[in-house]
Amino acid sequence: MDYEPDDIDRRILYRLMEDARHTSATELADELGVSDGTIHNRINGLEERGIIKGYQAMVNFERVGGHLVGIYLCTVPAADRERLAMAARSIPRVIDVRVLMAGKRDLQVVAVGESTEDLRDIARDLSALDIGIEDEELLQTELCSPYEPFGPEDSDTSGNGVNTISLANGSDILEIVVEDNAPIAGQSITEARDAGHLAADTRVLLVERGDEIIKPDQTTVLHESDVATIIPSSDQGEAARPFSRTAVSN
Repeated sequence: MDYEPDDIDRRILYRLMEDARHTSATELADELGVSDGTIHNRINGLEERGIIKGYQAMVNFERVGGHLVGIYLCTVPAADRERLAMAARSIPRVIDVRVLMAGKRDLQVVAVGESTEDLRDIARDLSALDIGIEDEELLQTELCSPYEPFGPEDSDTSGNGVNTISLANGSDILEIVVEDNAPIAGQSITEARDAGHLAADTRVLLVERGDEIIKPDQTTVLHESDVATIIPSSDQGEAARPFSRTAVSN
């Protein structure tokens, strides 16, 4: 039977999704007005029910020797989905397998390779299992965010702290929070461009720091919790990536 979490469970899940490593039971207890023991008991219960399936590190494989992450969109017979998913997971370098409910491309396989030849080998291994590969893609950027309905009522985490303002001419302006430990935090605009965090054609219009509104120049340093207003390059996801601590670029 499905378990219906209450507000305490939901907030625990939200905070663990947001940053499991740096979220303590004491912090959660203070936020929710309960004891540390209650938090520990709730987390244990969520684990026992299979709601919390585990705790995993988000690895930036590009920074581990320039590894590549490949996504294979596959089609398998409906009756064999679970069996073939287990078989695909056993292939070396496969790190994630997802079974979809219905339709074509009902199996998604994510794998890591040191080269395109490694990814071709994985494709051959999948084909040898009679898994039909419909398409293959290389992962570039992955943006992660906690599930907003489980968070505080006044939180604004949609788009990973990004607010989009559409202009009449069809272009967009982004308001982005500089999150704790984000790649761009502590860098000047020039340093961020030199490091590849800001594209040359991304313009930083304003920086809001507490009650202060700063019109930045190239020497302006971006601090954690700043709200930057930018005109992004054509790729909004790539423009937002360096402002987020949970972004993983590949």
